[in-house]
Parts: sequence; C-alpha cells; structure tokens
Amino acid sequence: MDGPRRRYILHMDMNAFYCSVHAAEEPERYAGKPTAVAGSVELRKGIVVTSSYEARARGVRTGMTVRQALAACPELILIRPNFDLYRKYSRAFLKIAESYTPLVEAVSIDECFLDVTGSGQFGTPVEIAEAIRQRVRAELSLPCSIGVGPNKLLAKMASDMRKPDAVTVLRRRDVPKLLWGKPCQALYGIGPKTAEKLKKLNIRTIGDLAMADEALLVSRFGVYGAWMKRAAHGYDDSPVNPVPEAAKSVGHATTLPADMTEREDLRRVLLNLADQTSRRLRRKGMLCRGVQIAIRDPAMKTITRSALLASPTDLREEIYKEACRLLDAYWQPGQPVRLLGVTLTHLSPKDETAVQLDLFSYEKRERIEKLQRVMDELRDKYGENAVLTAGMLGDDPSALIRNKTVRGTSLDKDFLRSPEREEHS
Repeated sequence: MDGPRRRYILHMDMNAFYCSVHAAEEPERYAGKPTAVAGSVELRKGIVVTSSYEARARGVRTGMTVRQALAACPELILIRPNFDLYRKYSRAFLKIAESYTPLVEAVSIDECFLDVTGSGQFGTPVEIAEAIRQRVRAELSLPCSIGVGPNKLLAKMASDMRKPDAVTVLRRRDVPKLLWGKPCQALYGIGPKTAEKLKKLNIRTIGDLAMADEALLVSRFGVYGAWMKRAAHGYDDSPVNPVPEAAKSVGHATTLPADMTEREDLRRVLLNLADQTSRRLRRKGMLCRGVQIAIRDPAMKTITRSALLASPTDLREEIYKEACRLLDAYWQPGQPVRLLGVTLTHLSPKDETAVQLDLFSYEKRERIEKLQRVMDELRDKYGENAVLTAGMLGDDPSALIRNKTVRGTSLDKDFLRSPEREEHS
C-alpha cells in the first residue's frame, strides 16, 4: 500500500518539447508545420531528436537519420538544437508547476512530477492539473499532457495515455481494465531487456506479471521482482523529491612538491587532472561546455583562464587538449609553477544535450565514447590505475588524485552531496 494517507500525484510531460519550443518562439516559421530537431542538418547526417506531431503523422520518428526523415516527409523543416532555449522554457514550466506545490521533481528537461496532496486551496487534483495545462498553453504557447494518479507510477502511465495537450486520470481500481492487457514493457520502470527475461518465464502482459508468483520473481530479479509485481497492481511508494541544485562545476587542483618549469611535466599534470575531472563528470551523467585552468607561481600568485568549447563533452582528450591550449596561451616557458588546476564549467545533463548530433565526425566520436565506457568499467572494477596512458605516469601528486583514499582538493565538493555514489553512478 501507499500508506495511510492518500496521495495525489501529477506527472507533467511536455509534448514534442523541442519542436514545440521552436514553434512558440517563431510561430510564423514553425507552428502547425512538420518539423524535426536534428543535428548536422547541413550535411544531412544527423539523427532526429524529436519531431512535431504534424511530422509524426507523415511517418517521421525519433532516431531516424535526417535522410530517412526527409524521404518520409520531403516538406520536413529541419531545426538545429538550441539547448539554451530549451532550458529557458524548461525553467519556465517548472516555475508554473512550483506555484502550486513546492514538491516538484524534475525528471528531465521536459517532464516532472508534482505532489499536490497538500494543495487543496487550488482545487481538486484534476482542477490543478487543468489549470497548469491551460497556463502552460497561455503563457508559454506549449502543449503538455498531465497524468493524475495516487502515485508516481500511475501518474506517469496516465500522462502517456492521451497526447498531446490533455489531462488524464488513472486510479488504482482502473489498472486491471486499462493496463493488464498491455505488454510488460508498457509498465513504467520495465525496460526491453527485463521484458525479454519475463517472456522466457511466460510472463508477457502486465496482467501476467500481476498474477505471477512473487517468490519466482524475487528468485530471478531480487527486490526488483517484488517491485514489479506491486507495480503491476498499481502500487508505488516512491516519494516526489524536489531535485537539489546541481553542481555548477567539477574541478581538481594539485600543489606540486617542487616548482615545475618544463612544458612536458606540466602537460602530464594537466592530463591527470583532465582524466579525473572527466571521470567525475561521467559519473554524474553530465557534460561540460567550459574548461578553466588555474596556474599558481611560487609567490602564490594565481591566475585562472577559461574558454568555451565548440561542443559539450565528457571526454578526457578533449578536455586535456583545451587545458593545454590555455596553458600555452597564458604560461611563459620556463616560468615556475607551484599549482595547477582544471575546472569544468557550464555543465548540463548528458541525456538532455545530444552532443553527438552537433559533431560532423559522428562515427568517430561514437567509437571514442565506446572505448571510454570500457575503460571506465575496467577502472570501476579494478581501480583507477587499471588503465593508464604513459603520459599519466609520474611521481608528482597529480598521479595520486586517482587514489580515492588520499586525494582531496578544495574544488572537490562531491562528498557534501552524495558520498555513497562515489564508487558508481
């Protein structure tokens, strides 16, 4: 059960968000027309991130290449991503949501949960949902679907039932009639791999899952198995958690035991710093758009210099390359250095950024990212020193920042937020 107190949860899902934002900004160009947001529009090599409902009606789907989308809909209007604009509208609709309850959990750039259990002064849950939908339409010119339910699970399922621009209620007593005939993967929280494993147990629908033996599910899936059975009956205890402010930067600095004057030595330090800052960035699921270096001389005079990258990244080599460029631009050869630091700024969640769509060398980057993932997995399993490049080896403190037991800098504040996530994220 969800506990003695009845809850009222809303799930707010912005419809075709990126395309809708462009239509709101420039209605004369995009409103009511088949549009798609995709990268590398000029070269026709990008992937469709999302498309308007007019484009979907003509066969355009997320994940298509631009070439495929144009074949399906020759009149399709292609739009380059503008994530600054999307974040602006995201903050705007979240602000509207927060005017009805402080319990707003942003799930992604275009969806959130609201707990309106204590918001009776604004009306019934359905009235609140309708008021929000109308305000978002009137103030932002955006469509949204809002689900109303007794918990997050059913609110999410409800918002998916009617799109675009609708309010839908899903009560627990409606679950057998409305959900049990659907495949397991239709249940929020069950992915394709789990659905395939369930099929092998002859559990194909949500109804099958609801009737399944819990001991069998637990033996095969652990506590997740027990959760799935409860979810199939419409139960979900998870609270709506307002998201704390995300870190604005990720940084490391290291004081050198002796003054360094050789460019090669300084570059090795920067490589180690870039390595660990990028590791932390990937653990957080973030990308950075800015790189900043700090250089301190023996007189304790510190200068910081920064630059914006052409595209957001979480790759060590790209961060290292920019840090070296900044060093070469602002460090005089032979000048002694006592401390070096690298800080990554202008952070954004990776799953909202679709950075690969903005790069011409899409396939090359995909290979690099795959290699980086493998290296991260090896280091997660066998330790930070499991996979190193020759350029990272040395006896200065920059090599020690990979050691969690001894490293620590004034720029690293991760432990204040979530120490239990240090090992895995």
